[in-house]
Amino acid sequence: MATKCKRKVEIPGASSKLGKPKTTAAAAAELYPNHPRPTPEECRSVRDHLLSLHGFPQEFARYRKNKVIHDSPDPSKPFFGEDGSDETITRKEGVLDGLVRTLLSQNTTDSNSTKAFASLKSSFPTWEDVLAAETKCIQDAIKCGGLAATKASCIKNILSSLLEKRGKICLEYLRGMPVDEIKAELCCFKGIGPKTVACVLMFYLQQDDFPVDTHVFRIGKAIGWVPQGADREKAYHHLNKRIPNELKFDLNCLLITHGKLCQRCTKKGSNNQRRTPHHTCPLFNYG
Repeated sequence: MATKCKRKVEIPGASSKLGKPKTTAAAAAELYPNHPRPTPEECRSVRDHLLSLHGFPQEFARYRKNKVIHDSPDPSKPFFGEDGSDETITRKEGVLDGLVRTLLSQNTTDSNSTKAFASLKSSFPTWEDVLAAETKCIQDAIKCGGLAATKASCIKNILSSLLEKRGKICLEYLRGMPVDEIKAELCCFKGIGPKTVACVLMFYLQQDDFPVDTHVFRIGKAIGWVPQGADREKAYHHLNKRIPNELKFDLNCLLITHGKLCQRCTKKGSNNQRRTPHHTCPLFNYG
């Protein structure tokens, strides 16, 4: 589903150095010991209210199918839709594809980032071709997504680092690693921050993680789930600690969608006819 709302950029400047996240998982346990929200009951209630209002967002449906298969005790069984029909499961997108797709989504619209990724893939059949190409050629392929020079540099750095470290350009080895090790691996790449890592974990590795984008961050503060003094990194650790794993995927997707559509929960106006009127916002009583 295309949207005009831009995602906050994570890419550091040319002189920036990206190391490990400043707040470790261990330290996160002590961030806000006196802030018990959200409770598991609140999380389930908000999930149910938003699901009733919006239905499950179609833009995330294919990732949800993969999540169901991943979590199923018998992944060989087909996934059945809500109407009981046997639905074809889309092949899991490669982890490297997912990382680059997420990188291209930074500071641009969903529509433009989708076009940029499609253009990159059509211009260069393999990641080896991308690495061998002149940076200017990569920039031209992804220019519709904005920040083409910076993003092209980050992509080439990821590919060259993988080839040097692993001997091949592939991230599928991450699928068998613990979450903390996956985070450490991905954060080693220049231009890859905590939100991008969390998106890769949730959408492409089917892990129980809860990315905090601008919509989730704004709504989290508005309804009291996130302390007012928290930044996005601390909000990420706090919410991941408080929200039950089995609710993270659906709740995250629904909060993102609600943040785009609800007049009360967004700061920007829109001509989108699907926008949720202020008086019907189910989060009104949670603040």
